[in-house]
Amino acid sequence: MSPTAPAASAPAPSKPAAAASGRVFNFSAGPGVLPEDVLKQVQTDVWNIQGTGIGILEHSHRGKLVDKVFAECEADIRALANIPANYKILYLTGGASAQNHMIPMNWMTPGKTGDYLITGHWSEQTYKQAQKLTGKPGYGAANLAVTTADKKHSYIPGDDQIKYSASPAYIHYCSNNTLYGTEWFRIPKTPAGVPLICDASSHMYSRPIDISRYAMVYAGAQKNLGPAGVTLCIIREDFAEAGSKDIPDLLQYRKFIPELSRPNTPPVFAVYVMGLCAKWIIKSGGLAAMQKHNESKAKFIYDAIDAAPSFYQGHAQKDARSLMNITFRLPSDEMTDKFVKEAAAQGMDGLKGHRNVGGIRASCYNAFPVAGCKALGEFMREFARKNG
Repeated sequence: MSPTAPAASAPAPSKPAAAASGRVFNFSAGPGVLPEDVLKQVQTDVWNIQGTGIGILEHSHRGKLVDKVFAECEADIRALANIPANYKILYLTGGASAQNHMIPMNWMTPGKTGDYLITGHWSEQTYKQAQKLTGKPGYGAANLAVTTADKKHSYIPGDDQIKYSASPAYIHYCSNNTLYGTEWFRIPKTPAGVPLICDASSHMYSRPIDISRYAMVYAGAQKNLGPAGVTLCIIREDFAEAGSKDIPDLLQYRKFIPELSRPNTPPVFAVYVMGLCAKWIIKSGGLAAMQKHNESKAKFIYDAIDAAPSFYQGHAQKDARSLMNITFRLPSDEMTDKFVKEAAAQGMDGLKGHRNVGGIRASCYNAFPVAGCKALGEFMREFARKNG
């Protein structure tokens, strides 16, 4: 090149796509990313599923095809967590939020107390719904057993911090906190014989779970198990039968058991996709393999946070860091906006934190690819170097 020749313009930065199709890395907190194999199967089955000449969206919820879809979904969900026969699999609607009123309406009956552990936004909302029933005719009282609001929900409380009521009818907690990025890595110690209920929405089947420790576990599917529209409920049959009979039928868990989750028209498509996701987890090695997969993914991002502690400030205490929802702040709101904008230009979407917390939130659910976490970790290191 001669000294007078014009300099070549710098090439535009490339976007590290999650797939050859040009899909970006989707860090959304929910609905979250789905496995590509599942999405491709859905494309086929929406038009014509299993040679029936009818798409999955059009099949009768009481037809043989849907019977098969529901049965296979249940069988795979049971196999993944070795769920005993006395636990029933229910496909409910209304999201996990509908459980906030269904639970106290079933078991917080006159003279009985529901105990609540608050470690984030959604467990707080659960408690507030139970409070609305407290003292009303036909209901008992909600008890706040512990809250981590004193430190902006940045930690998981020790068992010695939890103060249960004298004789709770049930104990409720949320095991992963989507907004604040904390996760329970143990099951809270509870009084002997007291039913334990867990909202596991944002990390259900991201790692092994011992269902026998619970009376009920529920999860909105739209994080790790499928699309929005169905809530998976795994409930011990005797606990369901102990619920109130003085509330509308569709608020009673027992009514869904003999009808195989079909006392009304269920969300067939959402259950169908959940079944495909369950098969994908099995194909991927099961829940233990999924845990290792998720730990390795999260490490790329947490290592980048820890490598620049004066620039990135993680919200969750280190022993409570969620594998699913990684939250951190930058030195200023202006820097945060710049981070989000530049990350989007590099093919990374959905990183802006929740309005209650601010900062950045990277959600890395089961189907989120390792390459995306690696790309974000590398971007974070370079961004801190240039702007720190």
